[in-house]
Amino acid sequence: MRKQRVLFLCTGNSARSQMAEGLVNHFLSENWEARSAGVAPAERVHPLAIAAMAELGIDISTHTPKSTEGFRDQPFDMVITVCDHAAKHCPAWLGKGEVVHIGFPDPAAAEEVTKLEVFRKVRDALKQQVLDFLVQWKLDNPRFFID
Repeated sequence: MRKQRVLFLCTGNSARSQMAEGLVNHFLSENWEARSAGVAPAERVHPLAIAAMAELGIDISTHTPKSTEGFRDQPFDMVITVCDHAAKHCPAWLGKGEVVHIGFPDPAAAEEVTKLEVFRKVRDALKQQVLDFLVQWKLDNPRFFID
């Protein structure tokens, strides 16, 4: 069975898109291969994104923010923007793949005292909404999952 490819886009590729990539590659790896990129990549993956994912046993500590430019020529079945800024810049996405927006708040913008809790909430929302969306997409499009 051919795996479907999904690309998660965000502004900095430092938190939401990295967590989405890690969640899909961990929980849906039988049917999906996930990558992530940013329209303006940050210098590093946010340490609290790494910590929040580690709580689920998912290691994204070796991930690095990547630019969308590195993925333009790669085929994707689905491109999912996970922040409003990336969604606004999606018309510039010239690569292959159906573009869908599933927005989540920026956990890095939270108050310092509650930041880890906000990262957890965003992680859990990503896990529920993104995974449910991809599972449903597979059910609605079974022909894409046949060799």
